[in-house]
Amino acid sequence: MDKLQIRKLSVEDTPAIKRIYSDIIQKPVADDFNLIIEDHARRQEDACVVAERDGQVVGFMISYILTMGFGISKSAWIATLGVDPRYMGQGIGELMAKDIFRCYKAQGIKNVYTSVRWNSTDLLSFFKTMDFDRSDFINLRKVIE
Repeated sequence: MDKLQIRKLSVEDTPAIKRIYSDIIQKPVADDFNLIIEDHARRQEDACVVAERDGQVVGFMISYILTMGFGISKSAWIATLGVDPRYMGQGIGELMAKDIFRCYKAQGIKNVYTSVRWNSTDLLSFFKTMDFDRSDFINLRKVIE
């Protein structure tokens, strides 16, 4: 692979991330998508990164710190990630995750969590290769009508 760089997310990366995410889900993204990505780019304490190859963003990982949450200590959460489908399977997700892990380790954070749908076998496989395992949490949902 040509020169791949993992760097901090910036506001200017929003259009590329929107394109990648739309390509992955194969439909347009929500109207507030840009605002959410831009908000994460402005946060200094969270670790949000992009993978850039030859000046083009080819992947992203958005994570955040949760300082309190139902009895757990300060932890990090991976909210979402994506790799341009043309570059999947080349280790880009792993490189981004390792960069985020280094950042949180430097901050003294020991636990990183995420939430994945049971039928998302590709994501489950990815997180398993990154040594994620089941946590003590159960996802709950309330449908508001």
